[in-house]
Amino acid sequence: VQLQASGGGLVQPGGSLRLSCVGFGSTFSLYVMGWYRQAPGKEREMVGGIMEGGSPEYADSVKDRFTISRDNAKKTIYLQMNNLKPEDTAVYYCVSGLNIRYPGIWGRGTQVTVSS
Repeated sequence: VQLQASGGGLVQPGGSLRLSCVGFGSTFSLYVMGWYRQAPGKEREMVGGIMEGGSPEYADSVKDRFTISRDNAKKTIYLQMNNLKPEDTAVYYCVSGLNIRYPGIWGRGTQVTVSS
């Protein structure tokens, strides 16, 4: 399975971005899809994830600002990020597997920079 993310970029504080991630390969390995991020000098952290047919879960730091959705037919997951803050600046990774807290598959990261 391979994951291909897109949609990163530079945005001003308070702005919005939408990331997309397409999975290529076995549907079994895409049971859970989600996002992690790693800011400069910090450890990688879970942003959130969603099981096939389930409801999304989020880290407290992004709850009420970020929305995760998926299109199973397209093997695609989306991360809509609103009211972005400078502390959201990070490399965002698309992940998949059987458990969002222990994802077995990682895509290449996409940079999100929030700055004025």
